[in-house]
Amino acid sequence: MAGRFVPRTAAVPRQEPVPGSGCASVPPRTRTWTPPWPLDLRLVLSPLRRGPADPAYRALPDGTFWRATRTPAGPGTLRVSASRDGRISAAAWGPGAQWLLDGLPTLLGADDAPDAFRPRHRLVSLTQHRRPGLRLLRTGLVMESLIPSILEQKVTTDEAYRAWRLLLRTYGTPAPGPADAAFGTYGLYVVPDARTWSLIPSWEWHRAGVDAKRSATILRAVRVARRMEEAAAMELPEAMARLELIPGIGPWTAAETLQRSNGAADAVTVGDLHLPGIVGHALAGDRNADDEEMLRLLAPYEGQRHRATRLIMLSGHTPARRAPRMQPRDIARL
Repeated sequence: MAGRFVPRTAAVPRQEPVPGSGCASVPPRTRTWTPPWPLDLRLVLSPLRRGPADPAYRALPDGTFWRATRTPAGPGTLRVSASRDGRISAAAWGPGAQWLLDGLPTLLGADDAPDAFRPRHRLVSLTQHRRPGLRLLRTGLVMESLIPSILEQKVTTDEAYRAWRLLLRTYGTPAPGPADAAFGTYGLYVVPDARTWSLIPSWEWHRAGVDAKRSATILRAVRVARRMEEAAAMELPEAMARLELIPGIGPWTAAETLQRSNGAADAVTVGDLHLPGIVGHALAGDRNADDEEMLRLLAPYEGQRHRATRLIMLSGHTPARRAPRMQPRDIARL
């Protein structure tokens, strides 16, 4: 199709477009749903976005959100918007369309339990009051969150987002539905399947700026992708243990994954470069807090520590930067 982004040829079998890919005339399946509580789509869905040019996610100025994903039923594209009366309208394309529509309430936080949260700090309480539409999403899909979380290990967000863009546009499947008509040259892409990830050659990882340690971790994970996906139905301790069986996946990566796939309200991100200082600054005026101190401050929120950190981040009460921003490394030039 004219205008489609054409990636550099790679020594990996191309994934064939699914029926209806790039065709605006294919009718979608649709659903409407009215949640019985306030819902802010932007706040709920924003954790799915991996950078401003994520090939699998779009947030439009009119309040419409697009998501391309690989469901157990196959690739699917979901378009979601909210009306002023709170009604959620959704349309979906592809083999995974019905799976996406069936799971819409769960995705948007129907299984979340924000009423169990009890603010213990004025800042947290005020932010919760100002953000009544915040709920923790649950995708039910592990690998689509695990792989970008591995890419984000110990690099700048810009480096990780660039790698995600290049790999999805090169090896992903064009999203079913009218993505071309909606987004032009750079349409939506569905994350590659496990086999395609496993066949990406080393030089293509290098070109995307992904070092051997992170690419090896991804390759180990995709070899047992089905076992990883089983974690979506587990309680948090068991799910964390399942993911951490893979060498290279630690508490940081597991928490970042399960926050999205499982809607895990207590999956606090330990090992982050910035979060302990942000939490310490917000709750105790201590911008030099480490992981141990962060966990001590979050102890009153046991069971809801991830929600507490989300509210702290949304409060805007973060310490001023004192050190230069971490410089990206361009290993593709090496």
